[in-house]
Amino acid sequence: MKRILTALVAITFLWSCSKDEEKLELKEELVETPQTIEVIPKEKIDEFIINSLRKNNEFNWSEANDVMLWSALVHADSLLTIGYTVSGEGNINERITSINVKDREWVRSKDEILMETTEVLSYKYDKEVTVSELPNFTHEVLPFVEIKVSDLEVISRLRSLDNVRYVEPLGYEVNFQTYAAGERYSDSGCSNESDFNLTPDTYTTISPNAKMSWNYPHMGIDQAWNYSTGQGITVGLIDTGLSPDQTKLGNEFNSGLSANRSVERYGFYATGMWWWKEIDGPDDKCGHGTAMAGVIAAPRSTNGSSVGVAYNANLIGVRGTGDVIINGGNEKTGVSDALVYLGNRSDVKIISMSIGDVFTNSKVADAIRYAYGRGKLIFSAAGTSTSFTNWFGVIFPATMSETVAITGVKEGQYVRCDICHSGDKVDFTVVMEKAGSNAHPLSLPMSGAQPSTVGGSSVATATAAGIAALVWSKNPGWTRDQVLNKLKQSADFYPNRNSSFGYGNLNALSAVQ
Repeated sequence: MKRILTALVAITFLWSCSKDEEKLELKEELVETPQTIEVIPKEKIDEFIINSLRKNNEFNWSEANDVMLWSALVHADSLLTIGYTVSGEGNINERITSINVKDREWVRSKDEILMETTEVLSYKYDKEVTVSELPNFTHEVLPFVEIKVSDLEVISRLRSLDNVRYVEPLGYEVNFQTYAAGERYSDSGCSNESDFNLTPDTYTTISPNAKMSWNYPHMGIDQAWNYSTGQGITVGLIDTGLSPDQTKLGNEFNSGLSANRSVERYGFYATGMWWWKEIDGPDDKCGHGTAMAGVIAAPRSTNGSSVGVAYNANLIGVRGTGDVIINGGNEKTGVSDALVYLGNRSDVKIISMSIGDVFTNSKVADAIRYAYGRGKLIFSAAGTSTSFTNWFGVIFPATMSETVAITGVKEGQYVRCDICHSGDKVDFTVVMEKAGSNAHPLSLPMSGAQPSTVGGSSVATATAAGIAALVWSKNPGWTRDQVLNKLKQSADFYPNRNSSFGYGNLNALSAVQ
């Protein structure tokens, strides 16, 4: 017994010495870290990001050094997103759906990150900082944790850990106005009013008195309705919500030739900061989500309103953003949570996202991969912006291999629409800008039956999601890959790909036959 006690004392002593050595090394690191490093001005950070976008067509925070990332954190809300893994797991991107973050080894990995953070803060401020005192949030499904901190030493320490996948400032936003000579960027999609100047060549009246947009025949949508109208397929729309005043997305969703289907509304976008923020509800305060919902699934009604591509499909409208750009911290959180929610809905086959940003956000990417792993067919807009920003190629998340990137082209020619992006990441195109007049497709306004018009890669994306619903409804036993392959085979350029327009224009009639 005496020998056992002696051995235990020796082991405890060695472990204690080991921990003391680690703490001493950490203290030496902090002493060596200059305490007078100046915050990089926001203009310089924005310039760095813009230059990276011009050179590479994308930007990831892994390109920035510790000081720049810390400076971005200081300029934003001091909320840091840390993606974690278990040491030795390798690349988890393709397996993220199968990970249970509540398993012991994943909890331990997350706890180590929080403890490392408090240890650095304790030494820096010469007082004990506990995990309970550190404002932090752990996602219940995805492997990331968020903490409120603004210390360079913490960032440097976290980025050196082998169980950390990424470290990113949550709320940092690029000020594009500095470079755009006053042109608007973030809220450019927030308008949706009835268009009382529609000309006869922009629509066709079809039974039982609905308006069919001028561009539908260009993709065989009207003829495809002889085979499929989307019955039995549920499309999840992540956008700015649905207008409570648009009855076609309410009690008139089943009207005219649209029947036996459902519409649901949810909100994951929050307003406010950290522990004070609250979910803002499912209601559209921008107009963009309502327009996209109209393109996908507006009813084939009797009072002159516009009809959606899949007018008998079910619709779930999820408010994930306040506008069309996923750039604010609350928008990144809202979109991530919306993707997880729709990913876990077994009835959802298709997710439509006519939203995005010019650079990657890793926690949204995690959520995309999660929904993809659940078998969802995810359509994403290639990008819609002002003349300043449409020199970008395809934007995030349409840049991801897990999404299907859609852009819009002009009638009768392969020329991108005036405000659309294009590039080698584009998968399909949709005709959405009329030759001569540049008129755009019809959709639902915030209220009333008189149609509105909507343009950009946004409407192209919603149209593609509607066409996919027609195909899946015709072939309900198919997998995502079978539906996607059928869409490819129906497109103009198949089996080839164009360097700017992918497989080209979709053909709904060919895809459902």
